[in-house]
Amino acid sequence: MGRIIAIANQKGGVGKTTTAINLSASLAAKKKKVLVIDTDPQGNTTSGFNIDKNDLDNTIYELILGECSIQDCLIKDIIPNLTVLPSNVNLAAAEIELIGVEKKEFILKNEVDWIKDQYDFIIIDCPPSLNMLTVNAMTTADTVLVPIQCEYYALEGLSQLIHTVNLVRERLNPNLQIEGILFTMYDARTNLSMQVVENVKNNLNLRIFKTVIPRNIRLAEAPSYGLPINLYDPKSTGAESYMALAKEVIESFLYNLNQGVDQRKYLK
Repeated sequence: MGRIIAIANQKGGVGKTTTAINLSASLAAKKKKVLVIDTDPQGNTTSGFNIDKNDLDNTIYELILGECSIQDCLIKDIIPNLTVLPSNVNLAAAEIELIGVEKKEFILKNEVDWIKDQYDFIIIDCPPSLNMLTVNAMTTADTVLVPIQCEYYALEGLSQLIHTVNLVRERLNPNLQIEGILFTMYDARTNLSMQVVENVKNNLNLRIFKTVIPRNIRLAEAPSYGLPINLYDPKSTGAESYMALAKEVIESFLYNLNQGVDQRKYLK
């Protein structure tokens, strides 16, 4: 039994897609079987793995509408150990087409339940809004990972996201937890980045990842080549940071799984 992690924050530009691509690729590099689910109509996670999102017969849109099975949608072995459930702009119409559909909050969960035991980790990239697609991701997920950009308005909207997570836990998915807060676009040269980190630590009673994702030009370049950072430039600080994050995620999962047993011997 693996872990399903939704990466969510209704603010755009905080590193959700960058984290979805590079965390999943780093987990795959650590020999974990990974499925990446793109629930964002922009389809940037899909194209970030060099998949032509405009030339796909079956995507998460067709899956949600019941026009294909989940097996029909999967694009396997994009890189070793990694499979993608793709998205494109068609998904933008899904919310309207689901009006009146019973239990529409559970459509993705019901499909993922068929295949989740085949993977160690399932990473879901959510759209930058708290809509039905995000709710579907949260009913499917075990945990929510929240990327926060190291900027002045970092905390803006975060309380609403936490409120949404709590509502989903109360009404739809009682097992949903916060995986942790991930600081992104960190610039050690500025006082602002350090102040934001301290502010969040002092004001939120949530797990905060030790790993911090830096501002890194190689991270910004990698999507244009359709490659995750660990393949585009494995020696960059961005690649090292996401590999460290993957190690933390694995360690957290195994800690919970084994209820406190020393996890170091399990880590690769």
